[in-house]
Amino acid sequence: MPRRSAPTSCRWRTSSGTTRSAALAASRVAASAAARAAVVPAPRCRHSRVAAWVPSPAATPRRHRRASSPRARPACTSREGTGTSRTLPVHSFFPTRIYSAALPRARAAALNARLLRECLQLSHDDAAGQKWSRRNYPGGFTSYASACRMHEVSPTFDALRRIIDRHVQRYAAELEFDLGDTPLVMTDCWVNVMPPGVYHGLHLHPLSTISGTYYVRVPRGAPGLKFEDPRLDRYMGAPPRKADAHQRNRSWIVMPAKPGSLLLFESWLRHEVAANTGRDVRVSISFNYGWG
Repeated sequence: MPRRSAPTSCRWRTSSGTTRSAALAASRVAASAAARAAVVPAPRCRHSRVAAWVPSPAATPRRHRRASSPRARPACTSREGTGTSRTLPVHSFFPTRIYSAALPRARAAALNARLLRECLQLSHDDAAGQKWSRRNYPGGFTSYASACRMHEVSPTFDALRRIIDRHVQRYAAELEFDLGDTPLVMTDCWVNVMPPGVYHGLHLHPLSTISGTYYVRVPRGAPGLKFEDPRLDRYMGAPPRKADAHQRNRSWIVMPAKPGSLLLFESWLRHEVAANTGRDVRVSISFNYGWG
């Protein structure tokens, strides 16, 4: 039997089952070249190192269409900040909302100058607060247990209260609180003076609705306010988060502290302040708002 030479190109068959003549090889090569020329580049996938290509169906042989169809290679539709697809059935519920705002610089500077004088004066004159702080806030001072309604005794603190009131109203609206005819009102307002090396341990603000902090003096290198994921003590068998996880997926988050800035959060959210690594005292004013 004569030896059959190996084919040099793909051989198409007609409906009768016979092979086409070798004379059509040149036309097939030309058709293949035309098909390659008709390929249109798709937008590059942001999360891929290789561009996705979408062949033109009219110029592509039937044998190759299925492998190169859009259905076989869907476009990349990744969400900003995550590695998941928009089509992934994942939803976000029960968010933890933290409000931050900054007073205009000139207004904050004038108000903070008066607040700083009164805060430091109180830390020297409040004997009851000093005694309580020695037991509960070593190295620092807080009027939490002694002078905790500063907005009722100081016009300067009351001016701050009026500013905070407006922000609390906006925050409550964002949380969609159904307050009815009963407004949220400031119930407590106290001073915190944190010298270098002093820290404030993990805690929350019981029997309140909204709590917050206003920053009077924040030296360079002083820490911000660190918040804990409220579900942390309910985790069961959960692996640790990646070191570079998106903020929304972390177990802790630190909100920076700057003079004239304001933070609001729901009172059940636990938080702490790391040791002051600055060279000067860190001065802040904390407060609670109640309802009903």
